[in-house]
Amino acid sequence: MARPRKPKTPFYRFNSSPEVIRLVVLMYVRFPLSLRNVEDLLFERGIDISHETVRYWWNRFGPMFAAEIRRKRSAQMRQVTQWRWHLDEVYVKINGELHYLWRAVDHEGEVLESFVTKTRDKAAALKFIKAAMKRYGSPKVIVTDRLRSYKAAMKEIGNAERQVTGRHLNNRAENSHQPFRRRERAMLRFRRMKTLQKFASVHAQVHNHFNQERSIVDRQSYKERRSEALSEWRSVMA
Repeated sequence: MARPRKPKTPFYRFNSSPEVIRLVVLMYVRFPLSLRNVEDLLFERGIDISHETVRYWWNRFGPMFAAEIRRKRSAQMRQVTQWRWHLDEVYVKINGELHYLWRAVDHEGEVLESFVTKTRDKAAALKFIKAAMKRYGSPKVIVTDRLRSYKAAMKEIGNAERQVTGRHLNNRAENSHQPFRRRERAMLRFRRMKTLQKFASVHAQVHNHFNQERSIVDRQSYKERRSEALSEWRSVMA
């Protein structure tokens, strides 16, 4: 009787260990480092790889890691009632042209959805909101700015009474753009819309995974949460 084959891991074609690959993706996505910065830092640790290898690995494995993290977190979030979401959009230049990065953030500051469009009209807002609700369910309250596209989209899906707007109410979503902006400057901006969408999605999940609310917990609790997050990261796609 033939033995059942073990499912192949995504690392089986690579000579480098999964630990090194996870470390490379973590360093490049989480911290504002360039490809060559990651190469130099790894060389100091005795790991000799090219900056092009760093580029290839984050492009190949980053979405896989982010998808597994998102799958686990979204399954947990769908089991509880969503209290409040914050929606916001920010412009990003790609080859001199304005594009818009939409974000949905929950009441704790966790980025739920990142969505890139060329416009910020009703159709773009509607597509973004539907994608977020399909994955995480419907919240009780949705906080937005005064962009008319939100109001039109919410009215079409029948959630107009859940929308809340007001001065400073949406700071939670606006502050969520800061880590991405720092990372964008280190990458010298983006050249393609597809790359922006991929990196924004991967960066959001990695940031969520390691965001341990450092400013509101004591040192011991933070160290425990940090160790737990790092341990979970080392088992991603194991």
